[in-house]
Amino acid sequence: MTLLEFLAVLLVAGVIGSIGQAIAGFSRGGCLLSIILGFIGGLLGVWLSRTLQFPDILTIQVGGVDFPLLWSIIGTALFTAIISLLTQRKITY
Repeated sequence: MTLLEFLAVLLVAGVIGSIGQAIAGFSRGGCLLSIILGFIGGLLGVWLSRTLQFPDILTIQVGGVDFPLLWSIIGTALFTAIISLLTQRKITY
């Protein structure tokens, strides 16, 4: 994987992380957190689609590797929703 391909993967992961956070309605952190959530959500989404034997929809190819956009966004939204449920702030009166 070349440097340009690596930067493209980082860009795609950042956009997917931002979309997943917007869908889940939870945003904490900046660009770096969006990239990390995009990677983890991508892994979760691909694992989920392969486990349930769903087809890859909306894939792009970066460096000879297919990157399923739809499942990555769904995985990121699920992962972000789980994080938001676990880290809700308690309101005290």
